[in-house]
Amino acid sequence: MSSQSASTSNTDWPGRYHHIDQVLNSPGPRTDPAFLAGDGVKDFLRHQAKILVIGAGGLGCEILANLALTGFKDIHVIDMDTIDISNLNRQFLFRTKDVGKPKATVAAEFIMKRVPGVKVTPYFGKIQDKDDNYYMQFNLVICGLDSVEARRWMNATLVNLVDPENPESLKPLIDGGTEGFKGQARVILPTITSCYECSLDMLNKPTAFPICTIANTPRLPEHCIEWASVLEWPRVQGDKKMDTDDPEHIGWLFSVAAARAKEFNIEGVTWSLTQGVVKNIIPAIASTNAIISAACCNEAFKIATSSAAYLNNYFMLIGTEGVYSYTFEHEKRDDCPVCGGEALELTFSADLTVEGLIEMLVEKQDIQIKKPSLSSPKSQIYLQAPPQLEEATRPNLAKRVSELVPNGGEVTVTASTLPFSLSLRITYT
Repeated sequence: MSSQSASTSNTDWPGRYHHIDQVLNSPGPRTDPAFLAGDGVKDFLRHQAKILVIGAGGLGCEILANLALTGFKDIHVIDMDTIDISNLNRQFLFRTKDVGKPKATVAAEFIMKRVPGVKVTPYFGKIQDKDDNYYMQFNLVICGLDSVEARRWMNATLVNLVDPENPESLKPLIDGGTEGFKGQARVILPTITSCYECSLDMLNKPTAFPICTIANTPRLPEHCIEWASVLEWPRVQGDKKMDTDDPEHIGWLFSVAAARAKEFNIEGVTWSLTQGVVKNIIPAIASTNAIISAACCNEAFKIATSSAAYLNNYFMLIGTEGVYSYTFEHEKRDDCPVCGGEALELTFSADLTVEGLIEMLVEKQDIQIKKPSLSSPKSQIYLQAPPQLEEATRPNLAKRVSELVPNGGEVTVTASTLPFSLSLRITYT
């Protein structure tokens, strides 16, 4: 079949669904009790189900292809990025001619050209651009993101959508993520199972090197690169802000780090490593993307058709030494700011300042809120924006929290990047 006829045809080729129909034509020993085998479930999958894919990068490309070949025919995709030449080694829907174009648009066109009858609707922009009505139209959502902030926003949005009086408002979220040879896939049923925010403390902290090691006794190429970016850049460049996307800035760091490495007989400083260290990039592995995207799409198929029990609720892959995987049920947190109903208990010294509390909220593993604003039932403690209110509340930064909030009192934490608030119950020591 020519590419032109493939792009315009709405017919299915003979035997297209032969293997999938083996699953959908009759129940099996692990079939969900709600499964109704036959034409009804096949019609829903191929003509009624509407699915949203967030991200059209390494995971997203694989997810889109898998969904189209599984039988989903109404797919939407959101991505705010454009294609870079470095994407081409693993994001296989893109070609050299596509560099600079929106990922969502190019991925959608490629899938529709190669898989007849599938409609992929792209949106080049941010997930925050869309309102609740947009997300309500989908049967389920799959995230193939590389951003924790975007995952948190999407998770909170879907939890907030749930109306107990309307079962259709519950949109299952399937989240996939990779980190080198490691990866995970999970199924989140908003308000029912553990949500993304519940597992925030499982995220790896970015690697940090002691300043004394960087400055005096470097042993690794990463130490030399950190020395160049953390110590030498401000010394030489002054107040000039480093742009980690600027090739000239990366080039300067690379040359300075390479000279430092030569001085200490350290090998391994390269351009790509320099970029990876300063941008905290973990190399993406195509095979990991393929496995995790397959796991995500398998769960989407099971949820859409009820043909088998879906994952409960967390799958992990570790491929650093051999191939090892396991599943477990991650439990809900009662004090989760998104899906829990209780305030988070926080204990600290009565001498801690408001500025110290803000630093704690940024760094604490199970909170991790950037640029938090704080308020109590009686007053605004500190607001990051707008500028007038930030200036008005700035004097409170030097005050002790105990001067503003009584022992056992509550503090509400908000951030412009997250569509939820966190309640803290404060206890002093």
